[in-house]
Amino acid sequence: MSIQDVIKKQVGSSRVVLYMKGSPDSPRCGFSANAVQILRACGANEIFTVNVLENPEIRQGIKEYANWPTIPQLYVNGEFVGGSDIMTEMFKSGELKTLIEKTTA
Repeated sequence: MSIQDVIKKQVGSSRVVLYMKGSPDSPRCGFSANAVQILRACGANEIFTVNVLENPEIRQGIKEYANWPTIPQLYVNGEFVGGSDIMTEMFKSGELKTLIEKTTA
């Protein structure tokens, strides 16, 4: 199984998937910590997270998968949403909370 196949399976395995540095309880960068806080504030209780620091192939592969150069990366219902900046903008506008609520309903 290629790394892209692994990522595709991970993205499709849960409604909310976050590729991040570290874990939700122990984020290893400020952007990842911000992403987790935003998701929790939006009511996302079941978040499948992938610590990219544990697997260099995933860390590089996820950047290629979404054609997005930075981590964290958020996927909702298998679709790429964005990174920390986009998540912050969507949170401020209420759009992310609406998307998460639709997902968990």
